[in-house]
Amino acid sequence: MKRSFLLRTASPVPLVAAGAGLIAATYGLVRMAFGLFLPDVQADLGLDVAAAGGVSAGASVVYCAGALLGFLTATRHARRLIVVAGLTASIGALGMALAPTSFVFAVFAIASSAGAGLASPALVAVLQRNPSTARNPRHQAIVNAGTGPGVILAGALALLLAPDWRLAWALAAVVTVVAAVGVLVSDRSEADAVAPPPALPPLSWFAAHQAVLAAAFLLGVGSAAVWTYGRTFLIESGTSGGVSMAAWIALGVGGTAVIVTARWSLRPRAAWVVTAAAVTASTAGVLAGGGWALVAFAVFGWGYTAGSGVLIAWTAQIDAARAPAGTALLFVTLILGQAVGAAGVGAAIPVVGYAAAFAGAAVVTAVAVTPALGRVVRGGR
Repeated sequence: MKRSFLLRTASPVPLVAAGAGLIAATYGLVRMAFGLFLPDVQADLGLDVAAAGGVSAGASVVYCAGALLGFLTATRHARRLIVVAGLTASIGALGMALAPTSFVFAVFAIASSAGAGLASPALVAVLQRNPSTARNPRHQAIVNAGTGPGVILAGALALLLAPDWRLAWALAAVVTVVAAVGVLVSDRSEADAVAPPPALPPLSWFAAHQAVLAAAFLLGVGSAAVWTYGRTFLIESGTSGGVSMAAWIALGVGGTAVIVTARWSLRPRAAWVVTAAAVTASTAGVLAGGGWALVAFAVFGWGYTAGSGVLIAWTAQIDAARAPAGTALLFVTLILGQAVGAAGVGAAIPVVGYAAAFAGAAVVTAVAVTPALGRVVRGGR
């Protein structure tokens, strides 16, 4: 049977499932789980609040380095990037599991974020060149929503294994390897080398991305408070460990709900207004504590995950042919914003307290709405 016929008739389910699994592992289980396990790591290794902010900021910088590599090479070397993404995330997670000191833990925590940075642009390229997934943008949204199930799994591991955070990281390493292998096996496109080397986008391409770049950076700054210090705040405010872990699982449930809401058809700018507003409200809502925190975490998980999917749709609307490069650029900007936000919130908490720091983060996410809002209003007229 000819390969071309096989490619036309192959089901998208295995690749989409494997891709979502790799995002779940590199983001939800490895990169984003730092804030989940932070209170237990602090208790065992003595990592203070300011140092935790530094680790989160450093991890964001390493993520950006990985995403920049993806920006330059995803179109031509997507499969190789998948391999490197799986290795860096799994080795980083295993290193955290075995770390004897806070310094060693910090080194591996920072290095592990490269896996997520490499995975996103590589998966965009893989899905674009597979005939079973190339023509349906919803497949990209579903894969990107893998963060939600990953966060749920991380929360479930924390509940089942607490306070054994080391075993949770070791299991995360195993899941990451399995997910990466799954993507490689289910990818039925031609080899990487058949793609022509991509040209650097022209200045007009970067100019067309000004609004979305500003929006991504601001959302990154504002969202860092919940991702890095959300569970720590709940515990410091008197919430039990079990409830705080349930809040993290609620965050994952919200992110997973994006798989359902991905079928809603809103233009990228309008969708950004909705998702950024959800992150704004939920960041402030975390301060209510108790049962309200569960709701706030769920809304945050949906808003952040859906918002990152909107970034992919937004850059594809600007230039579909360069969507992998645009995805890498926007995710770099988003995570650079998180690096700034994590360091800023970490420095602010000892001075002004959690409430003021989270309120400030909510203000920043509110401002993140504005780059898209003007065009939406004009479009409505």
